[in-house]
Amino acid sequence: MLFCIGDFLYSFKNLMNRFLFLFLLLPTFFLPIAAQTPADVRLRGFEKRLAMKAAAQHDYIKFENIGPTVMSGRVVDVDVSPFDPSHFYVAYASGSVWKTENNGVSFTPVFEDQATMGVGDIAVDWEKEVIYVGTGENNSSRSSYAGTGMYRSADNGKSWQHIGLTDSHHISRIVLHPNNPDVLWVAVLGHLYSPNEERGVFKSEDGGKSWKKTLFIDNETGAVDVMLNPANLDELYATMWYRTRKAWHFQGNGKTSGIYKSVDGGNSFTQITTDGSGFPQGNGIGRIGLAMANDASKIYAFLDNQTAISASNRSSANNDLIKADLRNISKADFLKIPKEKLKTYLQNNGFPEKYNADKVIQMVQNDEIQPIALVEFLEDANANLFDAPIVGGEVYVSIDQGKSWQKTHSAPLDNVVFTYGYYFGQIRVAPQNPNKVYIMGVPILKSDDAGKTWTSINGDNVHVDHHALWINPNRAGHLVNGNDGGVNISYDDGASWIKANNPPVGQFYAVQVDNAQPFNVYGGLQDNGVWWGSHQYKASRRWHSQGEYPYKELMGGDGMQIQIDPRDNETLYTGFQFGNYFRLNRNKPDFKSLDVQHKLGERPLRWNWQSPILLSSHNPDILYFGSNKLHRSMDAGKSFLAISADLTMGGIAGNVPFGTLSTIDESKLKFGLLVAGSDDGLVHLSKDGGVNWERIMDESAQKLWVSRVKLSAAQEGRIYVSLNGYRNDDFTAYVYKSEDYGKTWTNIGADLPEEAVNVILEDPINANVLYVGTDLGLYVSDNMGGSFSVLSNGLPHVAVHDVVVQPRDGKLLVGTHGRSLYLADVKVLQGLTPEIANQALHLFHPEKRRWEANWGKQLGRWGNSRFDEPKATFYVYSKDGGNATLSLHLGDKKVFEKAIVLEKGINAVEYDLSNLEGTAADNGKKYVAAAKYQLKIQQGTAVQQKEWEVFKRAPNARPEGKPEPEGVKQDFERELYGEEEEE
Repeated sequence: MLFCIGDFLYSFKNLMNRFLFLFLLLPTFFLPIAAQTPADVRLRGFEKRLAMKAAAQHDYIKFENIGPTVMSGRVVDVDVSPFDPSHFYVAYASGSVWKTENNGVSFTPVFEDQATMGVGDIAVDWEKEVIYVGTGENNSSRSSYAGTGMYRSADNGKSWQHIGLTDSHHISRIVLHPNNPDVLWVAVLGHLYSPNEERGVFKSEDGGKSWKKTLFIDNETGAVDVMLNPANLDELYATMWYRTRKAWHFQGNGKTSGIYKSVDGGNSFTQITTDGSGFPQGNGIGRIGLAMANDASKIYAFLDNQTAISASNRSSANNDLIKADLRNISKADFLKIPKEKLKTYLQNNGFPEKYNADKVIQMVQNDEIQPIALVEFLEDANANLFDAPIVGGEVYVSIDQGKSWQKTHSAPLDNVVFTYGYYFGQIRVAPQNPNKVYIMGVPILKSDDAGKTWTSINGDNVHVDHHALWINPNRAGHLVNGNDGGVNISYDDGASWIKANNPPVGQFYAVQVDNAQPFNVYGGLQDNGVWWGSHQYKASRRWHSQGEYPYKELMGGDGMQIQIDPRDNETLYTGFQFGNYFRLNRNKPDFKSLDVQHKLGERPLRWNWQSPILLSSHNPDILYFGSNKLHRSMDAGKSFLAISADLTMGGIAGNVPFGTLSTIDESKLKFGLLVAGSDDGLVHLSKDGGVNWERIMDESAQKLWVSRVKLSAAQEGRIYVSLNGYRNDDFTAYVYKSEDYGKTWTNIGADLPEEAVNVILEDPINANVLYVGTDLGLYVSDNMGGSFSVLSNGLPHVAVHDVVVQPRDGKLLVGTHGRSLYLADVKVLQGLTPEIANQALHLFHPEKRRWEANWGKQLGRWGNSRFDEPKATFYVYSKDGGNATLSLHLGDKKVFEKAIVLEKGINAVEYDLSNLEGTAADNGKKYVAAAKYQLKIQQGTAVQQKEWEVFKRAPNARPEGKPEPEGVKQDFERELYGEEEEE
């Protein structure tokens, strides 16, 4: 398995010299930015979504969550009952809030019907059953979704009230008054991608009915932490953090960052990290987390210190050659470098084998390259992130209520927050011991001596990247930890941990299916690699005894796109962030890197966080791979050739790769008809396999992120494009269609709510059907984008990043960024042709049903009162809706009949398989026998009739390649234990 430390490529290098920093800012003046979406418009968009949900035209499509759960997703907070620590809430970054009352054995979602599922912090008054949720993740990563303010529940999460701070976008901490939950203080980070005024510290004394902003610096500096002194309730501490993010650059430190103190109950604050305080000052001050001992004797601060360490000091400490040594070296001095030293430099920096020391020396001697080329070859935005020599994470302590500060440790805290400390910053003090301190970074560390020395308690079943920790005040060593891989619980102070990862809260970026029988699903997840498993997955804990989880991990890192060779359903192309992709076989332990490399003397290629790949439908040995150029392999990824020039606007200097291809596609109708979209708003088309490219869609793109381009499989010149304004705080739904190879465009997303769009897909069977995934859900059109309706039966308000249809089985797979994978049967939708839509009544052909001897029998014994009660679903289209009759006939005999009411459109009519005659089962019902029946629907004078078969499975019969669905062992377990227990 490939390993990647958490989100190790996930952030920014922000330490540059002043000249380079000014250079970074200049391009922003020339890049048009779409208008931000006002907070009230976003809420109106959510109301529009709710109205569409109430009038859903395709509610017959039911979604089932198919996991996986074991790898979980990013946790941002845990809140545990002080009365019974087996009861606690978990807040997930994009999977909402879940509650457990059995120490994490099972969870129930309590916050999934609101205008966002992204959470920054929660606070609970356990005695009065009051819960507050601050929405919008408190980290500042590229997948940290903007929230819609504060929410309050007064009934343990059964119902919720929106209580303002709507334009906050990101809320990082909520503190409740210990005696009155109507009094609270909230640290608001504010917008991630744009300046705004609603940031800082806010106070409410009436449960959120009204708010007072009590600490504000400027519109780019927000509050990241706030803390109440338990020994003096008039005393609060808050940390302010300067941070701005663009698609190409993150700045997470500044001179306005610091610690503030209030002595009047949070009504006003004064900065206490000033000159002479002992706490660092200046532009390098990043995120700061706070913790206080229970007796208020000590205040701890965990600082992300982005202050630069000079490269010369770094070089003198190690005799190895580094980039700083080569940046300004002359040709003559370069040729004096010992060959072995140059060889070590090339090896340490991963240069291709063809650029060995002898070759490089020859190239410099012949003036083919300058020595600076050995620096520039490595300097893409992502590599620069790790070349930033900075102080890094530091812990400070104050024993005089913040008047003075001292660093607790002399040794540096290396490899704790790296250069992306903006992702961390949490610190805790044990309630029983003011000298026991915990900090959370890539690992979780513990100190027993007030921060002088530190040890890791990152157990072997504990994910890296930590964001939450609760310490039991009544039992030393009892910890509940939240990290990028879910929830871990320890009872021995981190010596050993258990997992509590039952909720399906995976953050999928990309999904794919194969053609196996039954087919498998594949997905790449934020923080948690690439996984695959059968689409028939059912949530159950039975795998604990079987010893094998139904899904398998393919590789680590941040999982990205997947392509599957249809010839064997085993050969895959996938990888992790920034173009690190591989060819592998899921049943064999071999990996072949997709080696697309620039030449020495050229600037590095630019790779998107989620670099696009595509296997040609015309020949599965042909693979397309997108950097800022489009590359093609004709030999299954062994070698690549660039078939385009730069298809972006050229990039912008920064610490995040930008000016990259974000989406590519090839026509299924014509080999070499290609389209590519970029993260800076360009769409290009080639009709000749990449020989010539035409730039299309300039006006509509508005410099937005092209989230998806798709060429129609039904009409050669038809193209669909979705654009995403999330990185501009623009939440407009941009969806377009062209019928003429991109010469003209039609906006087909006008009736969608204000939700950023991540994906558009044309159904492979019915080209009239389009699926659109947004940051809040999934929509469908059955008229080629003329209008859209919401798909929400079983699918919560969660970000949908990718969708794919398995064409043979008519199954729709939905990859959500916060609730793992969902599956739905869309065969009926695929069958809704214009001809059927013009009929008064239509009965879709019903699927056969296998007869079972257990129908109506009691499930299990020993007091289990449940029965095996089957049902069948028939699909009926009614043009106008109205009263109708469903009946079932066996020859001339009517065996069943019931009155039904049809809605306009497609209806899912359920039938319990009951019969008018026969022997009653344990539940008192009579059931149909195995036979071929006539199913009849009548509405007025319109009648539709189809054959429906209930069949008996032949003894010992089992379809080849399919698992035994109800074998002897399964039947015995079902009779003995009842239905499988859901996770």
